[in-house]
Amino acid sequence: MNTKKLILLFYLASNLCAMLVAQNHIQPQMVNISVENLTSIGVLISEVTKNGKKASKIIEDKKPTLKQSMAIIKNLDFKNGTIELEVNGGRRPDSDTTNRGFIGLAFRVQEKDTISYECFYIRPDNGRANDQLRRNHSTQYISEPQYPWHTLRKDFPGVYESYADMESGKWIKIKIEVQNEKARLYIGNASQPCLLVNDLRHRVQNGGIALWIGPGTEGYFRNIKIKKTD
Repeated sequence: MNTKKLILLFYLASNLCAMLVAQNHIQPQMVNISVENLTSIGVLISEVTKNGKKASKIIEDKKPTLKQSMAIIKNLDFKNGTIELEVNGGRRPDSDTTNRGFIGLAFRVQEKDTISYECFYIRPDNGRANDQLRRNHSTQYISEPQYPWHTLRKDFPGVYESYADMESGKWIKIKIEVQNEKARLYIGNASQPCLLVNDLRHRVQNGGIALWIGPGTEGYFRNIKIKKTD
């Protein structure tokens, strides 16, 4: 091989290494979730202190809505990468006793005639229940509007939900990794995911990110960081 080809190969290899190093050192972006930076979809939003930490509080708005309860973060576009946050969710005292404090994060949100999105959420009340079946329903993946939790549980029992240790009324760390049609959910400081989804139901596309709650939930969110890979 002549000298020119060796120099070219060295140049290409050096650039490839530089690109890989740069990708590995992308710094997470802290996200503003103050009231003015959130768009309400069927929720009431306020800024409060919860267990000594500043947070955004979200509860359902009892007025007629699009049957969704979320706060979409403004001017944020996401396709692949990692999302980290802390949540603190529990059942409202005035809600049905079957509610479990559903709280999580929606991603690749599409705001059209019908809001569609992928979502991971947790049921903190189930985490330490004295019933194994309830514990097995601690974490959940859904893909609205075609695949709500009850459809996935009926058609694919045990596939899109799992157990993870958590406690209602406590701050819980959540990490979500997304890469094309695959996603991983981590709870706390776990090095391994507690829920794997290898077939996200919507097509791969850019979309919004939203703070998400389910029926009868009082939800608190803080310390959101996003690391995009593309």
